[in-house]
Amino acid sequence: MAGVLGRLFIVGIGVIVQVLINLLIYLFLIDKIWIVSIFYGFLSVLLILGLIRNSKNYSNTLPWIIILILFPLAGTLLYVILGKNKHNSKVLKSIVKSEKDSKKYLIQDEKIRREYDNNSRLRYISDFAEFPVTKNNKISYYQIGEKAYEAMLEELEKAEKFIFFEYFIVAHGKMWNSILDILERKAKQGVDVRVMYDDAGCIGTLKSSYYKELEEKGIKCVVFNKLTPTSGVIMNNRDHRKILVIDGRVAFSGGINIADEYININSPHGHWKDNGIKVEGDAVWNYTVLFLTMWNAFKHEDEDYNTFKYDFNNCIVENGYAAPYGETPLDDEIIGEDIYLNIINQAHDYVYIFTPYLIIDTDVINALRLAAKRGVDVRLVIPGVPDKKIVYTLSESYLELLVKSGVKVYKYTPGFVHAKVFVSDDHIATVGTINLDYRSLYLHFECGLYLENVDCIKDIKQDVIETIDKCIEVTDKEATPNLIKGMFQAILRLFAPLM
Repeated sequence: MAGVLGRLFIVGIGVIVQVLINLLIYLFLIDKIWIVSIFYGFLSVLLILGLIRNSKNYSNTLPWIIILILFPLAGTLLYVILGKNKHNSKVLKSIVKSEKDSKKYLIQDEKIRREYDNNSRLRYISDFAEFPVTKNNKISYYQIGEKAYEAMLEELEKAEKFIFFEYFIVAHGKMWNSILDILERKAKQGVDVRVMYDDAGCIGTLKSSYYKELEEKGIKCVVFNKLTPTSGVIMNNRDHRKILVIDGRVAFSGGINIADEYININSPHGHWKDNGIKVEGDAVWNYTVLFLTMWNAFKHEDEDYNTFKYDFNNCIVENGYAAPYGETPLDDEIIGEDIYLNIINQAHDYVYIFTPYLIIDTDVINALRLAAKRGVDVRLVIPGVPDKKIVYTLSESYLELLVKSGVKVYKYTPGFVHAKVFVSDDHIATVGTINLDYRSLYLHFECGLYLENVDCIKDIKQDVIETIDKCIEVTDKEATPNLIKGMFQAILRLFAPLM
């Protein structure tokens, strides 16, 4: 714990120093060198025009435009600091190259493609998101983290060739220690064990040198996008994925990270409502490629991903379609949001949603409102106990518009909802890591599983219905803030994309 706190302190001091340096530069230049202010004013205009020209979502770019107008010098410096990750980061450049190289492994089966030629949702995933849609699968849905955890342990014990493990958060405790025990034993048996975790996600849970401890146990390890005191004010692009692949024959994903609160041990926010998904069949390959893409951006050790592909030989029969997909902030497609919007916009009877955060742009707001107005039963389940009070207040700022349009919003009174689920019309669902907020939709590396006409969709729907029974519905009166709270929420909304 002392090492973790020390690291937090060092990184925090580094961030504060950078802010102070930029502030001092700003104060010096604005007073002493007026021509520099003119230059930065001109540069801020160019940046604003570039944002307007290239924006795919004005809700996301508007705060930057306002900051650049009000504070040309400070805003330009801030934009350069926050924007440098994508354009100058060696890490992100390496990921771009690895993603490009991995495309050749994601090949759509043309026979399946012809089957869904008239299905625009599936065509988007295979043709534009470029993730194969598969059929030969068995999908299991776990309505709580504890159940998913039990299944993960069971499958890990069966590992014979490789274990690929990629999670945003890993924390010491019963959950991680029991998994680590298996990973260490399997590594000693000759299984290729690889662990990848996000440095920002684990900054409060693991010491900076923890990867060395894993390597001493024979476990290969990658720490994603390491934080340092000179990393920049905010390192926006984090690996928020949750992926476990075992021997290429089974994969796990969903909402749960690897920490005890996700299995309701010492949960600080009441009952932790989360979920997991297990995939057996051809769809596992998408998860395998997603993992190897990120891994080889750092390690560059696998020349042919096909050596990790499991041949199911059509031994699993499932009539529906399954398509694991990845979200990346480094390309032009906003895959996660587009899949969500396609579900909402094409819903006929109902669309039910689990989301821990509700920080949404105008596209999602209008899609939800329009769906409710055309008679679709739209229900959102959000936490009753917040994990971040400011973010929770910001989420509440969207409720008035939604509730008054006929969207039903439910607060999970026993605790915190961390699941990220859409289910619609008894035959469509997606389960994954993508929150309804700007960070997940635009900044993080994420993953999801899109499903159509798969048996487990009925389990997903039942989970939502049973969860709603434990919720309270938000009324018009509760959704309408008083003047002071409304003004505070408006300010938060303005800067929501920067949080």
